[in-house]
Amino acid sequence: MDRESFVKEIANILDSKKGEDISALNVQGLTSLADYFVIASATSDTHAKALADYVEEEIKKKYGEKPQHVEGKEWNRWIVLDYGDVIVHIMLPDVRDYYGIDWLWSDAKKVKLE
Repeated sequence: MDRESFVKEIANILDSKKGEDISALNVQGLTSLADYFVIASATSDTHAKALADYVEEEIKKKYGEKPQHVEGKEWNRWIVLDYGDVIVHIMLPDVRDYYGIDWLWSDAKKVKLE
């Protein structure tokens, strides 16, 4: 499976658990951190943890892939799942607004999600 399809699957998983304001960005050529970012908002810290856990569970089940690194589960305000070339950001709206992650990567090409 190509990585853009993988990104779309992550977005669908987030959407199925009521993740909000989901976007996917192709950041190739803009950073060496990853090729894609998937960004979603959660309605609460409990929701953020549930979203992250569900993404991990479903991706492991479907693709046998586990994140290389996970950050933020101790506070559940901004959780990062690092799949190497795909990084998933699950954030509370106030954190997302404060850090301006969407604005910060506004030069990136948006991945069209269904």
